[in-house]
Formats: sequence, C-alpha cells, structure tokens
Amino acid sequence: MSRLQSALNRLTADRLKGMRRGIEKESLRATAAGDLALTPHPAALGSALTHPNITTDYSESQLELITGVHPTPETCLEELLRIHQFTARSLGDEMMWASSMPCNLPPAETIPIGRYGSSNVARAKSVYRMGLAHRYGRRMQTISGIHYNWSMPGVGSDEYFALIRNFRRQAFLLLYLFGASPAVAAGFVAGRPHELQPLADGTLYMPYGTSLRMGRLGYQSEAQASLAVSYNGLDGYAASLQEALTRPWPAYEAMGLTNPGGEYNQLATSLLQIENEFYGTIRPKRVIRPGERPLHALRERGVEYVEVRLLDLDPFVTVGLKATTVRFLDVFLLHCLLADSPPDTPAEIAQIGRNQHQTAAFGRQPGLRLERGGQEVALADWARELLEAFAPVAAALDAAHGSSDHADALRAARATVDDPGLLPSARVLDVTRQDYGGSFLAFVRAQSQQIHAKLLALPLSASEQARFEALARRSLQEQHAIEARDTLSFEAYRQQYVSPERLGLTRTAVEPALATV
Repeated sequence: MSRLQSALNRLTADRLKGMRRGIEKESLRATAAGDLALTPHPAALGSALTHPNITTDYSESQLELITGVHPTPETCLEELLRIHQFTARSLGDEMMWASSMPCNLPPAETIPIGRYGSSNVARAKSVYRMGLAHRYGRRMQTISGIHYNWSMPGVGSDEYFALIRNFRRQAFLLLYLFGASPAVAAGFVAGRPHELQPLADGTLYMPYGTSLRMGRLGYQSEAQASLAVSYNGLDGYAASLQEALTRPWPAYEAMGLTNPGGEYNQLATSLLQIENEFYGTIRPKRVIRPGERPLHALRERGVEYVEVRLLDLDPFVTVGLKATTVRFLDVFLLHCLLADSPPDTPAEIAQIGRNQHQTAAFGRQPGLRLERGGQEVALADWARELLEAFAPVAAALDAAHGSSDHADALRAARATVDDPGLLPSARVLDVTRQDYGGSFLAFVRAQSQQIHAKLLALPLSASEQARFEALARRSLQEQHAIEARDTLSFEAYRQQYVSPERLGLTRTAVEPALATV
C-alpha cells in the first residue's frame, strides 16, 4: 500500500469534512469606459480599515472582497456572491473589472494609493503602499488575484510546511489549468522590457501564455530575487523572513525613509518593509492578535492555515472563481499534505521558479517541457501523472461528502490537458480575437459590464441589504474609535512596529497595528 493510500485510510470522514476554506478576491473599480476609477472608496461600503468583508488592497481603486471561514465550497461561494451583490449596488456608475490584468490605467503617479483614515495604523498602511510604489511601481500593484485560504483539523506546522513544499513543486499545474491572463493592454508595459507580442492595436499577449500575472510581468524585483526562502520548517522559514525584514537594502537606503518634503517614502529601508511584502505562490498563515506581527504569531502559535496566492480572476465567472475550481484545489491541497514531501534545496527552489515562469508564459505550447529532478519532462505528461495520483484523494472526499463532485473536477482537468483549447487562457484569447477584434480592453470591459448587470439583477433580500449596511456603519464607528485612541506620534509608532523585537524573538507589549496590510 502506498504512503498516500495509507494516510488516506487513516483520515476519518469527520476530519475530511472538517476542511475549511475562505476566499479573498481583488478587483479594480473601473468606469463604464474601462478606465481606472479615480474616486475614493465608496462611502456606502464603509471603512476599508475595519470592514470584515470589504476593503482595498494596494490602490484606493482596488477592492478586496473577503469571505468568512466555510465548511463547503458552496457556502463560501454563496457568501462571496452576496458580498459582490452588495458591492455592485454601491458602485454607482462604476463596475468591478473582471480580469486580473488591469483596465486602462492613468499615468502611474496618479494611480491612487489606498487611504484608511488619520490613525497611525491607517497611515502605516498607506506608507507601506507608498513603499511598494517606489520599489515595484504602481502599475504592477494594480494586478488583481484571488487568494484561497485552506486548513484541515489536526494538521501541525511541520505538516503544513510539507504541504507547502509539494504545492510549490506542483504549482505549475494550477497555473496551467486556471491561468486566465494571457493578454494585457499595451500601456501596462510602456517603457518596460518585455517579451510580449502584438495581438491587435493596443493589446499585447503571449500566444501560449496562461498567466502573465504570475510571470515576469508580475510581482518581481531584484531584491526579492535575492531571497531563496526554504520551506523545510517553521524555524528556518522564520529565520529567512527575519533576515529579509532586518537586512538593510542599499537601493532602499538610498531612497530614504522620507522625501525632502518630510513625507514618508516607505515604512523601512530593509529588503522587506513587512512580512506581506514577501511574495510567494503560497504562504503559511496564522490569525494575528491586535497589533501582533505575522511572524511573531507564527513563531508563538504555529501555522494555522495556508494561503494560496496564484489564482487569476476567471473573467467568464461572476465572482471570478468556480465551484469546480475550489473542489480541485481541495483535492490538490490534500494530496500535497498527504504525499511524501522531501526537503527542498536551493537548486530545487531555483528550478521551481523557472517552471513557474515557463508555464506562465508558454504553458499551452505543444510539447512544452519542464524541469523535474534534473531531468526534463513534458508538462502534459507530468500533469497527467499528477491527476492520476489525485484520484484516490478525490474518491475519499467524495465518499465523505456522498457526491462525485471531486472526481468530476478531476475529469474536467483531464479534458483540458487533452485539449488545451478548453483552458480559460485559451478561451480569453479566442473570444478576444473573434468578438472584439483582438482588443483585450474591449473584451474585459464587455465581460465586466455583463457581470455587473447580472449582479444587479440577482435578488438580494432586504435583510441581507440591511445587514451589509449595518456592517458598513459599524466599520466607520470602529475606524473613528481607533483614531480617537491614538496617543503616539506616527514616527514613534512606526519605529515600534518595525523593531526586530516585534518579530517574535522577545515578548513585548503590542499597540494596535497594521492587521492585514
């Protein structure tokens, strides 16, 4: 009997049904013409600082919609849909952009950074985003995605790190199956080197691309490229992050904390300002206490769940993510948890990065080969091997839930390996060419308008509308209360927050801090 089958046999139906998930979905606010909305975060949506379900990510114009924790994909997606419905009703003439790659952007310096009020925590969130603007550019920060948070009862930190290592090895499959960003408006890369080809006037693409968002156009930098973070355990991972959070980086030191006018350029001059600046396809996570640094929470209490960060918005789906995709992710993650997971090495970490870039840029190219253990293997062959290995996991989940949903999700994935024309990335290009003359902006504008109209047409009960309105009012009250409690100067607050002592090596008192940045 295989290690995987033996591990599956030990899992009770209750533990399998104890799986929990939540979704965070980013979307730009756009005008009906397909331009970035430059208006403030709508007042009807409450405070972006304190609202539990509706906030902003990098930009004031970039919504982030967040579900609670759910026992089934259906209830999770139902909540996400209701949040979308309320949000759409609050946008006036604007709409949510349906693609991960951005709408028509204004000059970079006029892309608005998120604003959260006058408190220290609010200022810190904005200063952090200003740091991202200086380090990576504002245009890159407008790329949107979906984060999938996943946990299972009885899983400890070592097991979560084993899951993460396997996830990173096999993440190419998710980029292949669910990548939906093969094209972009030409203005997005103006003045930047790139390998894109013209599809039509104003549109650039990769003919076999799956996810430009996860390729070289995405969240990349020389500084982050210098990091080779190991996932062999919590101690090593934490030490790697600690080093990046405390190591001065010459280019950022030269930039300075403040500009000549005294305005803040960034929160710190270290390689990473805070933990969330470290970009990865998956992160170990722990719910933080008020004022607590994420790294401190991990060191003190261990990994609580993982955050999958490589999903594109599917522009053909109302909320950007299908139930079939969620079920496939559950199968994928459970297999990553239960399968053998040897330690990673610097050579393998580099190989994983190359496979990611190859799949993002060329994933549908016939015969594309990836690296595996020093050998080359065809992407399609490796994908079929993995899907075959996932079958017992899908069967166990279906047995626990009394359904065939997980096996159906695998069948759908196999069909796209056999016919890449069925993939979201291929469909985006096909529809863009056939119906919109090759214009990426015209295609996504039309999809966004259709989705917006659908959201407005769907019924939202009076009690749900009233509940969301109450949440918005309460969030504004909470923001004002935070502002009223401030006693420190911002500089004293900033110094305290970024101090190495806050990273978990020593216990310190905590002030209200950045929470989710």
